[in-house]
Formats: sequence, C-alpha cells, structure tokens
Amino acid sequence: MKCGVNMRSQDNTKILSRLTEALEKFARENHMNGKGALSLALVLTSKAATSEMPLNSKNFITKQGGQVAGTGKAAVQAILKKHGIQRILAEEAGRTSRGSIGRMYSYIDLLNTLHKEKILDIKTIENWWIERVKEYFASQPFKLKLDPSKSLRYAVRELLNAAYARQKEIPGMMIAGAVMQHLVGAKLEVMSMPVAIEHHGFAVADSPGGRKGDFLVQDAAIHVTTAPTEALIRKCQENLEQGYRPVIITTESGVGGARALAQNVGLADRIDILEVEQFIAANVYEKSGFAESKRAATVQEILQRYNQIIDSSESDPSLKVVLGG
Repeated sequence: MKCGVNMRSQDNTKILSRLTEALEKFARENHMNGKGALSLALVLTSKAATSEMPLNSKNFITKQGGQVAGTGKAAVQAILKKHGIQRILAEEAGRTSRGSIGRMYSYIDLLNTLHKEKILDIKTIENWWIERVKEYFASQPFKLKLDPSKSLRYAVRELLNAAYARQKEIPGMMIAGAVMQHLVGAKLEVMSMPVAIEHHGFAVADSPGGRKGDFLVQDAAIHVTTAPTEALIRKCQENLEQGYRPVIITTESGVGGARALAQNVGLADRIDILEVEQFIAANVYEKSGFAESKRAATVQEILQRYNQIIDSSESDPSLKVVLGG
C-alpha cells in the first residue's frame, strides 16, 4: 500500500498533534535546521509519497552507495516551487555531507513508525518541512553585494528587492520599509551629522510621540517610505507650518507618486523628494572621497551601524545585513 493515509475528520487534531510532536522531536535530535538537512527532508518526503510502505532505506541510496539519491538542487527547488517559494535553499543540495546518510536512515525509520501507527500523512509532513524552510529563510541576514562591474545604486536596489521578496513570503510584515528606514538612519549617522540621530522601530508611528518624521536633523524632517500617501503629504504640510523642511526619501517608483501627490496640494516646490538608491550611493561616494579603495570600507561602516540599530530598535535579527561577495 502507498503512503499518504487520509486523516478522518474526527481524528484530525489528534493526528496532527502526534505528527507535529514526532517531527519536532526528530528535527531537534537530528539537528535538522540547516539548508542541507532541510533539503534532505524535503526530497525524502517527496520520494516517500510515491513509494510502497513500509519504506526500504536501500531505495534511497545511489547505486554507487555512500550518497542519498535524488537530493540535487533541481529536485529541491521543484518541491519549493510547488509551495510558491522561488529562493534557492542550497546550491550544493546534492552533495553528501557528514551525517546525511545517518539522517536518512533515521527519517525513513520515523516515516515507517508513523505508517505503522496509521497516522502517516505525507502532505501534512511536507507542509511542516516547508514551514521550517520559511523559518530558515526568515532567519538569514540580508546580503548587500558589491560587484565592481555594477553601480552602487544597483547594489542598494538588489538589497531592497531581497527585502521585498522576503516580505511576500511573510504576509503582514513590512520588511522592505524597515530595511530602508534603518539604512537611511545608519547613513545619516555615518555621514557625521552635527546632531545625534534618534532611531525608532519601524512599527512606531510618528504621531503618538509627536514626532515630525522618521528623522529630525536640524530643521529637516525626513520621512522614509516605500509608498508615499496623502497622509504623508499632510504630514509634510504640517512640517512646513511648524517651520521644518520636509524631505521624502522613497523608492524609484515612489518618487513619481510623491511628486504627483505634492502637486495636487500645491506643495511640489516645497518638498524635497529623493530616491533612496541615489541618496545612499551619492553619500558613499562622498564619504569615500570617490576612491574605489575606500568604497567597500564606507559601505561596511554603514552596515555596521545599521546592524547596531536593528539590535537596539527591532526585535527581528533577520533584518540585519551583511556585506556579501
């Protein structure tokens, strides 16, 4: 008989609880939190779905022996794609790492035990591992890659694109906005501003504390946003009435929207609207004196301060950014 027993509705809660408990215990005891181990679990689960029960461990090893069969990158990505995940879990998914064969034997034993207990449900198990993959992705810091053949603006754009991609995988989380706000804040500090920069968590709104914007530098009220709104323009109008100069820093696509909104209320010539990629890149060039030898060090300095801000202002360490190759 093939695996994939349908759960009867009256037993759903009991079976799900038992499956979850068994999977959590297995994952904990076998250290299934790395990309290689997660890739292995996905492939074995997928292959078990079309195999006769009870499973024979020998069917999961290559003919040459010493390696788990079918664990290449393509197989792993095909499984992830079914669940709407496009990110690459492991480039080296097909390589045999120390302990992978041992994990395979243990996992096959687990599936056979669940089958024997008549609570095996492959779809539920695969979904459980997919959630672990999402958690793995969410726990990884972003990478800002400095490619000598690409512009600095491109590097910032790719960082924000990665933030948007993660945001899609975690509905309700405004990740791109948080990254952009704190990146701007870090840049303001590194540029040796004459006054201290006050930082706030991304979810903290301006109005409760009477804040003029995300950052107040001298008489400039700086607003950082991925999507300018009419409410933001009203806030800028309040800034002007209070004697502050409003500055909006937004994405390339957001610049046009902000200008149109400002034009609608006759403030187009009173609000500075800057594109974030250019804002960051221009200051990196200025700080490094346009010297290529100093550019990476300047970016690293900004990222170091950015990560310190994340530690002090946010509860999610996965918002951190590291300098990648």
